[in-house]
Amino acid sequence: IDDILLISTPQDIDNFKRLLGDGSALGIKLSYAVQASPDGLAQAFIIGEDFLAGEPCAMILGDNIFYGADLWTKLEMAAQSMQEGKATIFGYRVKDPERFGIVEIDDAGRAISLEEKPEHPKSNICVTGIYFYDKHVVEYAKQIKPSSRGELEITDLNRMYMEKEKLQVEVLGRGYAWFDAGTIDSLFEANLFVRTLSLRQSQEISSPEEIAYINGWISEEKLLESAKKCGISSYGEYLAHLNELVGTQRF
Repeated sequence: IDDILLISTPQDIDNFKRLLGDGSALGIKLSYAVQASPDGLAQAFIIGEDFLAGEPCAMILGDNIFYGADLWTKLEMAAQSMQEGKATIFGYRVKDPERFGIVEIDDAGRAISLEEKPEHPKSNICVTGIYFYDKHVVEYAKQIKPSSRGELEITDLNRMYMEKEKLQVEVLGRGYAWFDAGTIDSLFEANLFVRTLSLRQSQEISSPEEIAYINGWISEEKLLESAKKCGISSYGEYLAHLNELVGTQRF
């Protein structure tokens, strides 16, 4: 995915523009849009209708962090499925399912029920913040009615795909970590996890410049330009010597 629409609030959108620009430093194309008020996750597809132009898409929430050595293989499978007219959500087993949106699946990995913070959960698989949808997602999003919270709920969108028997679930099992880093405590927890792995492995986790360089989206010259912009910092030093560190790792 190298063509990305970033949606944020009127207050924050300019900060993202200053930080990321048009994406050319990473070999991608970035566009921006504003969600004027918090009217629900499913509204993102209505906001992005022109950007999507009838194409399948993936959506990831900005405060969700995923980690796993073979995560990209699951993402590629989901991308293939959306081209075939299906949607894919990613599940993660939790010990307190009553706090999350919960999905129940059959033996084939298809969703058979979806509940938001259920009192009596039918499973312990919560729905995480990454979603793949086919080309009909905008059409379906426009059919959603606001919930009691006044929002266009992503659960309702997922339920529409489920009722059409087109909703698949990829469960992230052993070896995967997921953080919903939308609070101070959860952000701190994610920070400790990333810092520990980075120090142990002497590699940054999900460095966008590194990913772009390894995948051939940017040249070594572009990489060194980014390193120079970081100034005298550990991250700038990491990028400056990246060509000496990278092997055949795939992201």
